[in-house]
Amino acid sequence: MSAWGGGAGRQRGPRDRLFLAAVFVLLFWAVVYPNLVVLAGSLRGDAGLTTRHYAAFFGTASELRALWSSVWISALTVMFSALIGVPLALLFARYEFPGRRLLGALAAMPVLLPPLVGVIAILFLYGESGIATRLVQDFLGLESPPWRLHGAGAILAVHAYSMYVYFYLFTLAGLARLDPAVFEAAASLGAGRIRTFGRVTLPLLTPTLAGASLLTFMTSMASFSAPYVLGGGFRVMTTQIFNSKLQGEMGMAMVETVMLAAVSLMVLWPLSRWEGSREYVSPGKGAAPQRLPVKSRWAAVGVPAAAGFGVFLLILPHLTLLLVSLVPDGSWTVQTLPPRYSLENYAQLFSELRTFRPIVNSLLMASAATFIAVAFALAVGQLVVRWRVPGRRLLEAMLAVPWALPGTVLAVALATTFSVSQPWAGRFVLVGTAWILVMAYALRVLPLTGRAVLAGYRQLDPSFEEAAASLGAGRWRTLRRVTIPALLPAIAAGASLAFVTGLGEFVASIVLYTHRTRPISIEILAQLRDFDLGAAAAYGVLLMVLVAGAFTLAQRWIQGERAKAS
Repeated sequence: MSAWGGGAGRQRGPRDRLFLAAVFVLLFWAVVYPNLVVLAGSLRGDAGLTTRHYAAFFGTASELRALWSSVWISALTVMFSALIGVPLALLFARYEFPGRRLLGALAAMPVLLPPLVGVIAILFLYGESGIATRLVQDFLGLESPPWRLHGAGAILAVHAYSMYVYFYLFTLAGLARLDPAVFEAAASLGAGRIRTFGRVTLPLLTPTLAGASLLTFMTSMASFSAPYVLGGGFRVMTTQIFNSKLQGEMGMAMVETVMLAAVSLMVLWPLSRWEGSREYVSPGKGAAPQRLPVKSRWAAVGVPAAAGFGVFLLILPHLTLLLVSLVPDGSWTVQTLPPRYSLENYAQLFSELRTFRPIVNSLLMASAATFIAVAFALAVGQLVVRWRVPGRRLLEAMLAVPWALPGTVLAVALATTFSVSQPWAGRFVLVGTAWILVMAYALRVLPLTGRAVLAGYRQLDPSFEEAAASLGAGRWRTLRRVTIPALLPAIAAGASLAFVTGLGEFVASIVLYTHRTRPISIEILAQLRDFDLGAAAAYGVLLMVLVAGAFTLAQRWIQGERAKAS
Protein backbone atom coordinates (compact mmCIF):
# COMPACT_ATOMS: atom_id res chain seq x y z
CA MET A 1 0.00 0.00 0.00
CA SER A 2 1.13 3.55 -0.71
CA ALA A 3 1.36 6.30 1.83
CA TRP A 4 -1.52 8.17 0.17
CA GLY A 5 -3.49 5.20 -1.15
CA GLY A 6 -4.27 4.19 -4.73
CA GLY A 7 -1.79 4.69 -7.54
CA ALA A 8 -0.91 1.03 -8.13
CA GLY A 9 0.47 0.64 -4.64
CA ARG A 10 3.45 2.95 -4.98
CA GLN A 11 5.11 4.84 -2.19
CA ARG A 12 5.05 8.56 -2.84
CA GLY A 13 8.42 10.20 -2.80
CA PRO A 14 9.66 13.79 -2.40
CA ARG A 15 8.85 14.65 -6.02
CA ASP A 16 5.25 13.52 -5.53
CA ARG A 17 4.95 15.67 -2.40
CA LEU A 18 6.46 18.58 -4.32
CA PHE A 19 3.87 18.03 -7.08
CA LEU A 20 1.05 18.08 -4.49
CA ALA A 21 2.43 21.24 -2.88
CA ALA A 22 2.80 22.97 -6.27
CA VAL A 23 -0.79 22.20 -7.31
CA PHE A 24 -2.17 23.26 -3.94
CA VAL A 25 -0.17 26.52 -3.84
CA LEU A 26 -1.02 27.47 -7.43
CA LEU A 27 -4.74 26.81 -6.91
CA PHE A 28 -4.74 28.76 -3.65
CA TRP A 29 -2.82 31.64 -5.26
CA ALA A 30 -5.13 31.84 -8.30
CA VAL A 31 -8.52 30.99 -6.77
CA VAL A 32 -8.55 31.91 -3.08
CA TYR A 33 -5.85 34.55 -2.65
CA PRO A 34 -7.39 37.26 -4.92
CA ASN A 35 -10.67 37.01 -3.02
CA LEU A 36 -8.84 37.38 0.29
CA VAL A 37 -7.12 40.49 -1.10
CA VAL A 38 -10.54 41.96 -1.97
CA LEU A 39 -11.90 41.09 1.48
CA ALA A 40 -8.89 42.76 3.11
CA GLY A 41 -9.27 45.79 0.82
CA SER A 42 -12.93 46.17 1.77
CA LEU A 43 -11.84 46.53 5.42
CA ARG A 44 -8.97 48.92 4.73
CA GLY A 45 -9.19 52.67 5.22
CA ASP A 46 -6.77 55.58 5.32
CA ALA A 47 -6.05 54.98 9.01
CA GLY A 48 -6.04 51.17 8.95
CA LEU A 49 -8.88 48.69 9.46
CA THR A 50 -12.34 50.14 9.12
CA THR A 51 -15.92 49.06 8.50
CA ARG A 52 -17.05 52.40 7.08
CA HIS A 53 -17.38 50.99 3.55
CA TYR A 54 -19.78 48.34 4.86
CA ALA A 55 -21.66 50.98 6.85
CA ALA A 56 -21.99 53.05 3.66
CA PHE A 57 -23.22 49.99 1.76
CA PHE A 58 -25.90 49.04 4.29
CA GLY A 59 -26.85 52.68 4.71
CA THR A 60 -27.46 53.28 0.99
CA ALA A 61 -30.87 52.28 -0.30
CA SER A 62 -29.70 51.91 -3.92
CA GLU A 63 -27.03 49.37 -2.89
CA LEU A 64 -29.49 47.22 -0.94
CA ARG A 65 -32.01 47.53 -3.75
CA ALA A 66 -29.44 46.31 -6.30
CA LEU A 67 -28.58 43.33 -4.10
CA TRP A 68 -32.25 42.42 -3.64
CA SER A 69 -32.86 42.90 -7.38
CA SER A 70 -30.16 40.34 -8.18
CA VAL A 71 -31.88 37.80 -5.92
CA TRP A 72 -35.48 38.24 -7.09
CA ILE A 73 -34.52 38.51 -10.76
CA SER A 74 -32.64 35.21 -10.39
CA ALA A 75 -35.56 33.53 -8.61
CA LEU A 76 -38.02 34.61 -11.31
CA THR A 77 -35.53 33.55 -14.00
CA VAL A 78 -35.60 30.03 -12.56
CA MET A 79 -39.42 29.99 -12.59
CA PHE A 80 -39.86 31.31 -16.16
CA SER A 81 -37.02 29.17 -17.53
CA ALA A 82 -38.68 26.09 -16.02
CA LEU A 83 -42.06 27.08 -17.50
CA ILE A 84 -40.47 27.12 -20.97
CA GLY A 85 -37.91 24.32 -20.76
CA VAL A 86 -39.82 21.58 -18.91
CA PRO A 87 -42.95 21.53 -21.14
CA LEU A 88 -40.74 21.58 -24.25
CA ALA A 89 -38.75 18.60 -22.95
CA LEU A 90 -41.94 16.70 -22.05
CA LEU A 91 -43.35 17.35 -25.54
CA PHE A 92 -40.28 16.13 -27.42
CA ALA A 93 -39.51 13.23 -25.04
CA ARG A 94 -43.00 11.75 -24.61
CA TYR A 95 -44.65 12.19 -28.01
CA GLU A 96 -43.82 11.01 -31.52
CA PHE A 97 -44.76 13.31 -34.41
CA PRO A 98 -43.30 14.37 -37.78
CA GLY A 99 -40.22 16.57 -37.46
CA ARG A 100 -39.72 15.78 -33.75
CA ARG A 101 -35.94 15.22 -33.98
CA LEU A 102 -35.21 18.33 -36.02
CA LEU A 103 -37.44 20.56 -33.89
CA GLY A 104 -35.99 19.07 -30.70
CA ALA A 105 -32.45 19.89 -31.85
CA LEU A 106 -33.44 23.42 -32.89
CA ALA A 107 -35.01 24.01 -29.46
CA ALA A 108 -31.51 23.80 -27.95
CA MET A 109 -30.11 26.46 -30.32
CA PRO A 110 -29.85 29.26 -27.69
CA VAL A 111 -26.98 27.31 -26.12
CA LEU A 112 -24.91 28.39 -29.15
CA LEU A 113 -25.32 32.09 -28.32
CA PRO A 114 -22.78 33.57 -25.88
CA PRO A 115 -24.57 35.88 -23.39
CA LEU A 116 -23.75 39.19 -25.08
CA VAL A 117 -24.57 37.81 -28.55
CA GLY A 118 -27.93 36.58 -27.28
CA VAL A 119 -28.69 40.03 -25.88
CA ILE A 120 -27.91 41.86 -29.12
CA ALA A 121 -29.84 39.28 -31.17
CA ILE A 122 -32.94 39.96 -29.08
CA LEU A 123 -32.21 43.70 -29.28
CA PHE A 124 -32.15 43.55 -33.09
CA LEU A 125 -35.48 41.71 -33.05
CA TYR A 126 -37.47 43.28 -30.21
CA GLY A 127 -35.66 46.55 -29.46
CA GLU A 128 -37.28 49.94 -30.13
CA SER A 129 -35.98 49.87 -33.71
CA GLY A 130 -35.99 46.07 -33.97
CA ILE A 131 -37.56 44.20 -36.86
CA ALA A 132 -40.49 42.73 -34.90
CA THR A 133 -41.15 46.05 -33.21
CA ARG A 134 -41.25 47.92 -36.55
CA LEU A 135 -43.52 45.29 -38.09
CA VAL A 136 -46.03 45.64 -35.25
CA GLN A 137 -45.75 49.44 -35.34
CA ASP A 138 -46.40 49.54 -39.09
CA PHE A 139 -49.24 47.01 -38.88
CA LEU A 140 -51.02 48.98 -36.14
CA GLY A 141 -50.17 52.37 -37.65
CA LEU A 142 -48.52 53.63 -34.45
CA GLU A 143 -46.38 56.77 -34.33
CA SER A 144 -44.08 55.36 -31.65
CA PRO A 145 -42.81 51.83 -30.89
CA PRO A 146 -45.42 49.64 -29.13
CA TRP A 147 -42.94 48.70 -26.40
CA ARG A 148 -39.50 49.51 -25.04
CA LEU A 149 -37.02 46.77 -24.33
CA HIS A 150 -35.41 47.96 -21.13
CA GLY A 151 -35.56 47.55 -17.37
CA ALA A 152 -36.29 44.53 -15.20
CA GLY A 153 -38.85 43.04 -17.60
CA ALA A 154 -36.38 43.06 -20.49
CA ILE A 155 -33.65 41.49 -18.36
CA LEU A 156 -36.02 38.79 -17.17
CA ALA A 157 -37.19 38.03 -20.71
CA VAL A 158 -33.61 37.70 -22.00
CA HIS A 159 -32.63 35.53 -19.02
CA ALA A 160 -35.60 33.21 -19.55
CA TYR A 161 -34.84 32.96 -23.27
CA SER A 162 -31.15 32.16 -22.80
CA MET A 163 -31.44 29.93 -19.71
CA TYR A 164 -34.50 27.77 -20.39
CA VAL A 165 -32.03 25.50 -22.23
CA TYR A 166 -30.72 24.26 -18.88
CA PHE A 167 -34.17 22.98 -17.91
CA TYR A 168 -34.81 21.67 -21.42
CA LEU A 169 -31.58 19.65 -21.66
CA PHE A 170 -31.60 18.50 -18.02
CA THR A 171 -35.24 17.36 -18.24
CA LEU A 172 -34.62 15.53 -21.52
CA ALA A 173 -31.74 13.66 -19.88
CA GLY A 174 -33.83 12.90 -16.79
CA LEU A 175 -36.78 11.60 -18.82
CA ALA A 176 -34.46 9.38 -20.86
CA ARG A 177 -33.43 7.59 -17.66
CA LEU A 178 -36.99 6.89 -16.48
CA ASP A 179 -38.26 3.33 -16.87
CA PRO A 180 -41.66 3.15 -18.63
CA ALA A 181 -42.65 0.38 -16.21
CA VAL A 182 -43.40 2.99 -13.52
CA PHE A 183 -45.85 4.77 -15.83
CA GLU A 184 -47.47 1.48 -16.78
CA ALA A 185 -47.85 0.66 -13.09
CA ALA A 186 -49.42 4.06 -12.40
CA ALA A 187 -51.85 3.60 -15.31
CA SER A 188 -52.79 0.10 -14.14
CA LEU A 189 -53.69 1.60 -10.75
CA GLY A 190 -56.06 4.05 -12.42
CA ALA A 191 -53.92 7.21 -12.33
CA GLY A 192 -54.60 9.72 -15.09
CA ARG A 193 -51.94 11.72 -16.93
CA ILE A 194 -52.10 14.72 -14.61
CA ARG A 195 -51.99 12.58 -11.46
CA THR A 196 -49.16 10.48 -12.90
CA PHE A 197 -47.18 13.63 -13.69
CA GLY A 198 -47.66 15.06 -10.18
CA ARG A 199 -47.15 11.83 -8.21
CA VAL A 200 -44.66 9.91 -10.39
CA THR A 201 -42.88 11.95 -13.07
CA LEU A 202 -42.22 15.09 -11.04
CA PRO A 203 -40.78 13.29 -7.97
CA LEU A 204 -38.51 11.19 -10.19
CA LEU A 205 -37.31 14.36 -11.93
CA THR A 206 -36.66 16.26 -8.68
CA PRO A 207 -32.83 15.82 -8.70
CA THR A 208 -32.73 16.86 -12.36
CA LEU A 209 -34.91 19.93 -11.79
CA ALA A 210 -32.91 20.86 -8.69
CA GLY A 211 -29.68 20.75 -10.71
CA ALA A 212 -31.18 22.90 -13.47
CA SER A 213 -32.55 25.36 -10.88
CA LEU A 214 -29.15 25.66 -9.22
CA LEU A 215 -27.34 26.27 -12.50
CA THR A 216 -29.96 28.78 -13.69
CA PHE A 217 -30.02 30.73 -10.43
CA MET A 218 -26.23 31.02 -10.20
CA THR A 219 -25.95 31.97 -13.89
CA SER A 220 -28.56 34.68 -13.42
CA MET A 221 -26.83 36.02 -10.30
CA ALA A 222 -23.62 36.32 -12.33
CA SER A 223 -25.33 37.83 -15.39
CA PHE A 224 -23.86 41.10 -16.61
CA SER A 225 -24.62 41.37 -20.34
CA ALA A 226 -28.41 41.73 -20.14
CA PRO A 227 -28.42 44.15 -17.16
CA TYR A 228 -25.60 46.22 -18.70
CA VAL A 229 -27.18 46.56 -22.16
CA LEU A 230 -30.89 46.58 -21.26
CA GLY A 231 -31.01 47.64 -17.62
CA GLY A 232 -31.25 51.40 -18.09
CA GLY A 233 -31.80 52.78 -14.59
CA PHE A 234 -32.44 49.33 -13.16
CA ARG A 235 -29.35 48.07 -11.33
CA VAL A 236 -28.25 44.64 -10.13
CA MET A 237 -25.08 43.95 -8.18
CA THR A 238 -22.94 43.05 -11.21
CA THR A 239 -23.61 46.40 -12.89
CA GLN A 240 -23.33 48.19 -9.54
CA ILE A 241 -19.82 46.80 -9.06
CA PHE A 242 -18.80 47.84 -12.58
CA ASN A 243 -20.12 51.39 -12.12
CA SER A 244 -18.42 51.79 -8.73
CA LYS A 245 -15.11 50.70 -10.24
CA LEU A 246 -15.64 52.99 -13.24
CA GLN A 247 -16.17 55.96 -10.89
CA GLY A 248 -13.02 55.14 -8.91
CA GLU A 249 -14.92 54.11 -5.75
CA MET A 250 -12.78 51.04 -5.16
CA GLY A 251 -13.68 50.69 -1.49
CA MET A 252 -17.38 50.43 -2.32
CA ALA A 253 -16.65 48.19 -5.32
CA MET A 254 -14.80 45.77 -3.03
CA VAL A 255 -17.66 45.73 -0.51
CA GLU A 256 -20.16 45.12 -3.32
CA THR A 257 -17.94 42.32 -4.59
CA VAL A 258 -17.79 40.70 -1.14
CA MET A 259 -21.56 41.01 -0.66
CA LEU A 260 -22.40 39.51 -4.06
CA ALA A 261 -20.01 36.62 -3.43
CA ALA A 262 -21.43 36.07 0.05
CA VAL A 263 -25.05 36.01 -1.15
CA SER A 264 -24.16 33.69 -4.03
CA LEU A 265 -22.45 31.26 -1.66
CA MET A 266 -25.31 31.49 0.85
CA VAL A 267 -27.80 30.54 -1.85
CA LEU A 268 -25.52 27.91 -3.38
CA TRP A 269 -25.18 25.97 -0.11
CA PRO A 270 -28.86 25.11 0.54
CA LEU A 271 -29.59 24.58 -3.17
CA SER A 272 -26.65 22.16 -3.42
CA ARG A 273 -27.81 20.27 -0.34
CA TRP A 274 -31.35 20.09 -1.76
CA GLU A 275 -30.00 18.80 -5.06
CA GLY A 276 -27.97 16.10 -3.35
CA SER A 277 -30.54 15.05 -0.76
CA ARG A 278 -33.51 14.48 -3.08
CA GLU A 279 -32.86 11.06 -4.55
CA TYR A 280 -35.58 8.93 -6.12
CA VAL A 281 -34.86 5.58 -7.67
CA SER A 282 -36.85 4.43 -10.67
CA PRO A 283 -37.37 0.67 -10.41
CA GLY A 284 -37.94 -1.46 -13.44
CA LYS A 285 -36.25 -3.37 -16.23
CA GLY A 286 -34.28 -0.44 -17.67
CA ALA A 287 -36.16 -0.43 -20.97
CA ALA A 288 -35.98 2.62 -23.19
CA PRO A 289 -38.94 4.99 -22.75
CA GLN A 290 -41.61 4.63 -25.42
CA ARG A 291 -42.97 7.77 -27.04
CA LEU A 292 -46.71 8.08 -27.45
CA PRO A 293 -47.95 8.47 -31.03
CA VAL A 294 -50.23 11.39 -31.81
CA LYS A 295 -53.44 9.62 -32.79
CA SER A 296 -56.27 12.06 -33.43
CA ARG A 297 -56.46 13.90 -36.75
CA TRP A 298 -56.46 17.34 -35.14
CA ALA A 299 -53.55 16.50 -32.85
CA ALA A 300 -51.57 15.02 -35.75
CA VAL A 301 -51.67 18.44 -37.39
CA GLY A 302 -51.86 20.68 -34.33
CA VAL A 303 -48.98 19.23 -32.26
CA PRO A 304 -46.30 19.50 -34.99
CA ALA A 305 -47.62 22.93 -35.97
CA ALA A 306 -47.57 24.21 -32.37
CA ALA A 307 -44.12 22.70 -31.76
CA GLY A 308 -42.81 24.18 -35.01
CA PHE A 309 -44.21 27.63 -34.25
CA GLY A 310 -42.78 27.58 -30.71
CA VAL A 311 -39.34 26.51 -31.90
CA PHE A 312 -39.46 29.12 -34.68
CA LEU A 313 -40.00 31.83 -32.07
CA LEU A 314 -37.05 30.48 -30.09
CA ILE A 315 -34.64 30.50 -33.05
CA LEU A 316 -35.94 33.77 -34.51
CA PRO A 317 -33.17 35.80 -32.75
CA HIS A 318 -30.57 33.58 -34.47
CA LEU A 319 -32.15 34.24 -37.85
CA THR A 320 -32.38 37.96 -37.08
CA LEU A 321 -28.69 38.07 -36.18
CA LEU A 322 -27.81 36.42 -39.49
CA LEU A 323 -30.07 38.84 -41.39
CA VAL A 324 -28.58 41.95 -39.77
CA SER A 325 -25.03 40.69 -40.39
CA LEU A 326 -25.75 40.93 -44.13
CA VAL A 327 -26.74 44.62 -43.99
CA PRO A 328 -24.05 47.06 -45.23
CA ASP A 329 -23.17 49.91 -42.87
CA GLY A 330 -25.44 52.95 -43.33
CA SER A 331 -27.88 51.28 -45.72
CA TRP A 332 -30.64 50.55 -43.20
CA THR A 333 -32.23 53.64 -41.68
CA VAL A 334 -36.02 53.99 -41.33
CA GLN A 335 -37.10 50.95 -43.35
CA THR A 336 -38.81 48.07 -41.57
CA LEU A 337 -36.57 45.52 -43.31
CA PRO A 338 -33.08 46.12 -44.70
CA PRO A 339 -33.17 47.41 -48.31
CA ARG A 340 -30.11 45.49 -49.49
CA TYR A 341 -27.75 42.74 -48.40
CA SER A 342 -24.10 41.87 -48.97
CA LEU A 343 -21.09 40.12 -47.42
CA GLU A 344 -19.26 43.41 -46.79
CA ASN A 345 -19.29 43.04 -43.01
CA TYR A 346 -17.71 39.59 -43.15
CA ALA A 347 -15.10 40.75 -45.65
CA GLN A 348 -14.21 43.65 -43.36
CA LEU A 349 -13.70 41.34 -40.36
CA PHE A 350 -10.86 39.50 -42.09
CA SER A 351 -9.41 42.25 -44.27
CA GLU A 352 -8.43 44.86 -41.66
CA LEU A 353 -6.03 44.35 -38.75
CA ARG A 354 -8.24 46.48 -36.50
CA THR A 355 -11.24 44.19 -36.94
CA PHE A 356 -9.30 40.93 -37.22
CA ARG A 357 -7.27 41.38 -34.02
CA PRO A 358 -10.23 40.67 -31.64
CA ILE A 359 -10.84 37.36 -33.42
CA VAL A 360 -7.23 36.29 -32.99
CA ASN A 361 -7.20 37.53 -29.38
CA SER A 362 -10.30 35.51 -28.48
CA LEU A 363 -9.07 32.33 -30.16
CA LEU A 364 -5.62 32.51 -28.56
CA MET A 365 -6.81 33.47 -25.08
CA ALA A 366 -9.65 30.93 -25.04
CA SER A 367 -7.27 28.19 -26.25
CA ALA A 368 -4.63 29.06 -23.65
CA ALA A 369 -7.23 29.21 -20.87
CA THR A 370 -8.67 25.84 -21.92
CA PHE A 371 -5.22 24.22 -21.95
CA ILE A 372 -4.43 25.58 -18.46
CA ALA A 373 -7.83 24.53 -17.08
CA VAL A 374 -7.51 21.00 -18.49
CA ALA A 375 -3.97 20.67 -17.11
CA PHE A 376 -5.14 21.70 -13.62
CA ALA A 377 -8.14 19.38 -13.84
CA LEU A 378 -5.89 16.44 -14.75
CA ALA A 379 -3.48 17.25 -11.92
CA VAL A 380 -6.26 17.56 -9.34
CA GLY A 381 -7.95 14.40 -10.66
CA GLN A 382 -4.71 12.44 -10.25
CA LEU A 383 -4.24 13.73 -6.71
CA VAL A 384 -7.86 13.46 -5.57
CA VAL A 385 -9.07 10.26 -7.25
CA ARG A 386 -5.94 8.22 -7.89
CA TRP A 387 -3.56 9.18 -5.11
CA ARG A 388 -6.30 10.15 -2.61
CA VAL A 389 -3.96 12.63 -0.95
CA PRO A 390 -4.66 14.38 2.37
CA GLY A 391 -6.61 17.59 1.72
CA ARG A 392 -8.25 16.19 -1.42
CA ARG A 393 -11.64 17.65 -0.43
CA LEU A 394 -10.07 21.10 -0.20
CA LEU A 395 -8.43 20.67 -3.60
CA GLU A 396 -11.72 19.66 -5.18
CA ALA A 397 -13.51 22.57 -3.47
CA MET A 398 -10.96 25.07 -4.82
CA LEU A 399 -11.55 23.65 -8.29
CA ALA A 400 -15.27 24.46 -7.96
CA VAL A 401 -15.07 27.86 -6.20
CA PRO A 402 -14.92 30.01 -9.39
CA TRP A 403 -18.25 28.54 -10.49
CA ALA A 404 -19.92 29.84 -7.33
CA LEU A 405 -18.50 33.34 -7.75
CA PRO A 406 -19.99 35.71 -10.38
CA GLY A 407 -17.61 36.79 -13.12
CA THR A 408 -17.66 40.38 -11.91
CA VAL A 409 -16.43 39.24 -8.49
CA LEU A 410 -13.63 37.24 -10.09
CA ALA A 411 -12.60 40.13 -12.37
CA VAL A 412 -12.48 42.70 -9.57
CA ALA A 413 -10.50 40.28 -7.39
CA LEU A 414 -7.92 39.72 -10.14
CA ALA A 415 -7.74 43.41 -11.04
CA THR A 416 -7.17 44.35 -7.40
CA THR A 417 -4.59 41.65 -6.70
CA PHE A 418 -2.52 41.93 -9.86
CA SER A 419 -2.38 45.69 -10.31
CA VAL A 420 0.64 46.16 -8.01
CA SER A 421 4.12 44.67 -7.89
CA GLN A 422 4.70 42.91 -4.56
CA PRO A 423 6.52 39.67 -5.41
CA TRP A 424 7.05 38.90 -1.72
CA ALA A 425 3.24 38.83 -1.36
CA GLY A 426 2.61 36.86 -4.56
CA ARG A 427 1.35 39.93 -6.43
CA PHE A 428 2.60 40.87 -9.88
CA VAL A 429 1.50 43.45 -12.44
CA LEU A 430 -0.65 41.53 -14.91
CA VAL A 431 -3.32 44.20 -15.46
CA GLY A 432 -2.94 45.64 -18.95
CA THR A 433 -1.53 42.41 -20.40
CA ALA A 434 -3.23 39.49 -22.13
CA TRP A 435 -2.19 37.22 -19.24
CA ILE A 436 -4.74 38.72 -16.87
CA LEU A 437 -7.51 37.80 -19.33
CA VAL A 438 -6.09 34.30 -19.85
CA MET A 439 -6.01 33.86 -16.07
CA ALA A 440 -9.58 35.12 -15.71
CA TYR A 441 -10.84 32.85 -18.50
CA ALA A 442 -8.98 29.84 -17.07
CA LEU A 443 -10.50 30.39 -13.64
CA ARG A 444 -13.98 30.89 -15.13
CA VAL A 445 -13.82 27.58 -17.00
CA LEU A 446 -11.89 25.59 -14.37
CA PRO A 447 -15.07 24.14 -12.79
CA LEU A 448 -16.25 22.94 -16.22
CA THR A 449 -13.06 21.02 -17.02
CA GLY A 450 -12.76 19.96 -13.37
CA ARG A 451 -16.20 18.36 -13.20
CA ALA A 452 -15.76 16.59 -16.53
CA VAL A 453 -12.26 15.24 -15.83
CA LEU A 454 -13.00 14.22 -12.23
CA ALA A 455 -16.07 12.32 -13.43
CA GLY A 456 -13.89 10.65 -16.06
CA TYR A 457 -11.29 9.66 -13.45
CA ARG A 458 -13.97 8.14 -11.21
CA GLN A 459 -15.35 6.06 -14.08
CA LEU A 460 -11.87 4.87 -15.11
CA ASP A 461 -10.92 1.36 -14.02
CA PRO A 462 -7.60 1.62 -12.10
CA SER A 463 -6.67 -1.93 -13.13
CA PHE A 464 -5.38 -0.60 -16.49
CA GLU A 465 -2.92 1.68 -14.72
CA GLU A 466 -1.96 -1.10 -12.32
CA ALA A 467 -1.29 -3.37 -15.30
CA ALA A 468 0.92 -0.71 -16.88
CA ALA A 469 2.82 -0.31 -13.61
CA SER A 470 3.31 -4.07 -13.31
CA LEU A 471 4.86 -4.04 -16.79
CA GLY A 472 7.41 -1.46 -15.66
CA ALA A 473 5.84 1.74 -16.95
CA GLY A 474 6.70 4.81 -14.90
CA ARG A 475 4.17 7.32 -13.56
CA TRP A 476 4.42 9.78 -16.41
CA ARG A 477 4.54 7.08 -19.09
CA THR A 478 1.41 5.49 -17.61
CA LEU A 479 -0.29 8.89 -17.48
CA ARG A 480 0.66 9.66 -21.08
CA ARG A 481 -0.01 6.23 -22.63
CA VAL A 482 -2.87 4.87 -20.51
CA THR A 483 -4.67 7.43 -18.32
CA ILE A 484 -4.98 10.40 -20.68
CA PRO A 485 -6.10 8.31 -23.71
CA ALA A 486 -8.77 6.71 -21.53
CA LEU A 487 -9.86 10.16 -20.34
CA LEU A 488 -10.08 11.71 -23.81
CA PRO A 489 -13.91 11.69 -24.00
CA ALA A 490 -14.15 13.46 -20.62
CA ILE A 491 -11.34 15.86 -21.57
CA ALA A 492 -13.06 16.65 -24.90
CA ALA A 493 -16.38 17.34 -23.17
CA GLY A 494 -14.85 19.64 -20.56
CA ALA A 495 -12.48 21.33 -23.02
CA SER A 496 -15.25 22.11 -25.53
CA LEU A 497 -17.39 23.73 -22.84
CA ALA A 498 -14.38 25.63 -21.55
CA PHE A 499 -13.31 26.83 -25.00
CA VAL A 500 -16.74 28.15 -26.03
CA THR A 501 -17.19 29.81 -22.63
CA GLY A 502 -13.85 31.57 -22.94
CA LEU A 503 -14.55 32.48 -26.55
CA GLY A 504 -17.67 34.48 -25.67
CA GLU A 505 -16.56 35.75 -22.23
CA PHE A 506 -17.76 39.28 -21.61
CA VAL A 507 -18.20 39.78 -17.85
CA ALA A 508 -14.54 39.50 -16.86
CA SER A 509 -13.36 40.97 -20.17
CA ILE A 510 -15.06 44.34 -19.73
CA VAL A 511 -13.24 44.84 -16.42
CA LEU A 512 -9.80 43.60 -17.51
CA TYR A 513 -9.31 44.29 -21.23
CA THR A 514 -7.19 46.91 -22.94
CA HIS A 515 -7.59 48.14 -26.51
CA ARG A 516 -4.80 45.82 -27.68
CA THR A 517 -6.14 42.75 -25.86
CA ARG A 518 -9.86 43.28 -26.55
CA PRO A 519 -11.73 40.05 -27.42
CA ILE A 520 -14.68 39.60 -29.78
CA SER A 521 -17.27 40.32 -27.09
CA ILE A 522 -15.80 43.75 -26.37
CA GLU A 523 -15.53 44.52 -30.09
CA ILE A 524 -19.23 43.68 -30.48
CA LEU A 525 -20.04 46.24 -27.80
CA ALA A 526 -17.78 48.81 -29.47
CA GLN A 527 -19.51 48.30 -32.82
CA LEU A 528 -22.91 48.72 -31.17
CA ARG A 529 -21.77 52.01 -29.62
CA ASP A 530 -20.66 53.16 -33.08
CA PHE A 531 -24.09 52.11 -34.45
CA ASP A 532 -22.42 49.70 -36.88
CA LEU A 533 -25.07 47.03 -36.37
CA GLY A 534 -24.01 44.91 -39.33
CA ALA A 535 -20.44 44.51 -38.08
CA ALA A 536 -21.66 43.72 -34.54
CA ALA A 537 -24.02 41.07 -35.93
CA ALA A 538 -21.26 39.61 -38.14
CA TYR A 539 -19.04 39.16 -35.07
CA GLY A 540 -22.01 37.53 -33.32
CA VAL A 541 -22.62 35.10 -36.18
CA LEU A 542 -18.90 34.30 -36.27
CA LEU A 543 -18.98 33.52 -32.55
CA MET A 544 -22.06 31.36 -33.05
CA VAL A 545 -20.34 29.41 -35.85
CA LEU A 546 -17.17 28.94 -33.78
CA VAL A 547 -19.21 27.68 -30.82
CA ALA A 548 -21.18 25.27 -33.02
CA GLY A 549 -17.94 24.08 -34.65
CA ALA A 550 -16.26 23.46 -31.29
CA PHE A 551 -19.25 21.46 -30.01
CA THR A 552 -19.45 19.45 -33.25
CA LEU A 553 -15.74 18.59 -33.24
CA ALA A 554 -15.88 17.61 -29.58
CA GLN A 555 -18.90 15.34 -30.13
CA ARG A 556 -17.25 13.64 -33.10
CA TRP A 557 -14.07 13.17 -31.09
CA ILE A 558 -16.02 11.70 -28.18
CA GLN A 559 -17.94 9.35 -30.48
CA GLY A 560 -14.72 8.30 -32.19
CA GLU A 561 -13.00 7.52 -28.89
CA ARG A 562 -16.02 5.53 -27.69
CA ALA A 563 -16.04 3.59 -30.97
CA LYS A 564 -12.34 2.74 -30.48
CA ALA A 565 -13.01 1.64 -26.90
CA SER A 566 -15.84 -0.65 -27.98
